[in-house]
Amino acid sequence: MRVVSLLPAATEIVATLGGEENLVGISHECDYPPSVRQLPRVTTTPIDIHQPGAAIDAAVRALVSAGHPVIAVDVDLLRRLAPDLIITQELCEVCAVSDGQIHRLATAMQPAPRVLALGAHDVAGIWTDIRAVGEALDLADEADELILGLSSRLRRLSAPDPARRSQAYGIPRVICIEWLQPLYLAGHWVPELVVAAGGEDVGAEPGVRSARREWGDLAQLRPDTIIVMLCGFDVPRAVRELVALTDPTARGLLDRTPVWVLDGNAYTSRPGPRVVD
Repeated sequence: MRVVSLLPAATEIVATLGGEENLVGISHECDYPPSVRQLPRVTTTPIDIHQPGAAIDAAVRALVSAGHPVIAVDVDLLRRLAPDLIITQELCEVCAVSDGQIHRLATAMQPAPRVLALGAHDVAGIWTDIRAVGEALDLADEADELILGLSSRLRRLSAPDPARRSQAYGIPRVICIEWLQPLYLAGHWVPELVVAAGGEDVGAEPGVRSARREWGDLAQLRPDTIIVMLCGFDVPRAVRELVALTDPTARGLLDRTPVWVLDGNAYTSRPGPRVVD
């Protein structure tokens, strides 16, 4: 089977299930596992990802307002690759090509490939997506085994730890930041990961989309810890964004609250196996 993945999480799922040899094309954002990086890239974006986060946000909004796509598909390359299966998503048009656009392109191809749209909003949805990819690649048993292992790891992590969850220590109140300028708090599966790690996400509910907030609102949430997990950014890039932040309200909160920075690009922005990592 010839597979084109237009979603980094889908590429990771395919590879983890043992189906990497089926991949013939990937998106411009796919970078894991490293062995896929030599594959043809079927998508592009006019956004300069090296700009500061505020500039990226403004550029995305300008494209959407003008009716232009944030991510474009190289239709000629897609046809030459002649996939049997195209994997896309229905969660975020900023992060990947929408399923509607791909369905229209696939219908015009001969023969028309199958389109599989992933749409996880929470941890259970990630398991559903893994199972769907496994079934599409005839790797259903491998998918069930992967889901069992990931679920088991989360359960073990969530097991009561008297030293961590004692009444004296309490459960840490956590805020997870997905974007700094403008401020967005991470939603979807992230609150469940916080609970599994022994905390309480006081800024978002499981399965709910990431939400726009104001810095002044966060102090009222009384966080014990702030986790910065910027969408699409690794740790060094996120640290640079933090250092460049000048908003006095933001600086005041960040200076008096413990802050941890995670690789959002690898671990929390992508609904795939590494969310458990």
